[in-house]
Amino acid sequence: MQNATFPHGFLWGAATSAYQIEGAWDADGKGESIWDRFSHTPYKVRNGDTGDVACDHYHRMPQDVALMKELGLQSYRFSISWPRVLPAGSGQGPVNPKGLDFYDRLVDELLAAGILPHATLYHWDLPQALQDLGGWPNRDCVDWFVEYARIMFDRLGDRVAFWSTHNEPWVIAFLGYATGMLAPGICDYSQAYQAVHHLLLSHGKTVQLFRQGGYQGKIGIVLNLSQFVPASDTEADRAACQRAYEETVSLFLEPIFYGRYPTALFDWIGPHRPHVRAGDMATIRQPVDFVGVNYYMTHAVAHEVGGTLLKTTSKMVSAPGWGRTEMGWGVNPPGLTAVLLDIKEKYGNPPMLVTENGCALQDTPDENGFVNDRGRVNFVREHLLAVHQAIQAGADVRGYYVWSLMDNFEWAEGYRPRFGIVRVDYATGERTPKHSAHWYRQVIAANGVPK
Repeated sequence: MQNATFPHGFLWGAATSAYQIEGAWDADGKGESIWDRFSHTPYKVRNGDTGDVACDHYHRMPQDVALMKELGLQSYRFSISWPRVLPAGSGQGPVNPKGLDFYDRLVDELLAAGILPHATLYHWDLPQALQDLGGWPNRDCVDWFVEYARIMFDRLGDRVAFWSTHNEPWVIAFLGYATGMLAPGICDYSQAYQAVHHLLLSHGKTVQLFRQGGYQGKIGIVLNLSQFVPASDTEADRAACQRAYEETVSLFLEPIFYGRYPTALFDWIGPHRPHVRAGDMATIRQPVDFVGVNYYMTHAVAHEVGGTLLKTTSKMVSAPGWGRTEMGWGVNPPGLTAVLLDIKEKYGNPPMLVTENGCALQDTPDENGFVNDRGRVNFVREHLLAVHQAIQAGADVRGYYVWSLMDNFEWAEGYRPRFGIVRVDYATGERTPKHSAHWYRQVIAANGVPK
């Protein structure tokens, strides 16, 4: 069978995040995060689950890196727990040496295994001490983040290949501060839009710091980018679709690449527009080495007068022959091609990494604990073919990270959804590579996917 071969040097990896896998929530001097507080609050997380133990990666890290090596991973995308490094959140408080040492050891383990480290500075776990001071809607959070970034660059900057400033700032802002679905659980659109601006400003200042410091490696940002299509050809639905696109895509890529916010969206949201100071947009518009693309779904968007601020309603759509995942999400591989080509055409074809892509399925282990997850293999194969198609059409895509390396704490959904290519027995901590892990190892070895 002929392979869809990827370009020479294409990077194959897997991704996780700190709160979802580390556990050790209050060990060795770690401070409280907004997710510690959120998950410990009744009725916030399904089944009362918390990330207190999660996959216990904090104590099992060498074993997990050995597993990555066995799977042939070329790069591993992880996030750093800000309150593990700075329990008080800002440089005014002491740095936690045991927290820094953990990431130091992780990076060294990865390099010894021949795996390129990709460190995300912020994957949603703000120190609770800083949320108590207003969190991301407070402009001071920009400088607190830059202080934290400097500490990490100084400690790891000689060895980390890729840095991402933020993971999915849309989720941080809108699910954390507008709908309250995720930590810190606030429902205020004005705070959400102000958080967007401060997240982007902290990104820009951190990129400036990285350049000025002459640190090695590459730096970028990771965005959750869905495909948006109108639910019908009516003018109302097409306009609603454009608003949804602008709030999720343009709101982040236009400032980064063009130094501006989408005018039509800001006219629409009116009094919820963030306060922007002179010079902010120039600071945000820093050259990045890559854009990280997290792709999971395609939305069909319709106008809906009761549809909150944007007056929209959306439905996740699946390509023909595909059902839905355990999360209830639609499956549409062609949407990934469309997203990558949209970035190519509208934003100057920057280098791109698919930094997350995967699915939660009803993984049922056999008597030996093995999961034959052929549905996940089909999902990943078709999305990789979608990436290949985008590359053939000229998109500058340089790598792919499957989500996730292992089953983990899926935020407000708790431990029910399993996204991993490695099964975790949460009672014992045992790791068992699924069928998809063995298949992915073959893909990496071949630098290609069977068509």
